[in-house]
Amino acid sequence: MFAVIKTGGKQYLVSPGQKIKIEKLEAEEGKEIIFNEVLLLEKQRKLEIGAPLVKGIKVIGKVLKQGKGKKIIIFKYKAKKRYKVKKGHRQLFTEVEIIAIK
Repeated sequence: MFAVIKTGGKQYLVSPGQKIKIEKLEAEEGKEIIFNEVLLLEKQRKLEIGAPLVKGIKVIGKVLKQGKGKKIIIFKYKAKKRYKVKKGHRQLFTEVEIIAIK
């Protein structure tokens, strides 16, 4: 059994027991979180495709930790103009373990 959920402007293919890193959510560690935006559901080799969402289905997850990703370097440069800009960025994320699809 698996489902496609939408959160943080992205879509994720999830199944029970899986751990995923998603865009930061305002939730404490150890709390349960419910994803209501389910776009697709596969159950016993039968696909259920939403238009745009599958009705009556929700995915339940547990927040494992909040964190920051690896640093990404942004470097801008213009030749012969003495223009250089170097910036770094670390994206915030929430690690979630999928408990059930109901």
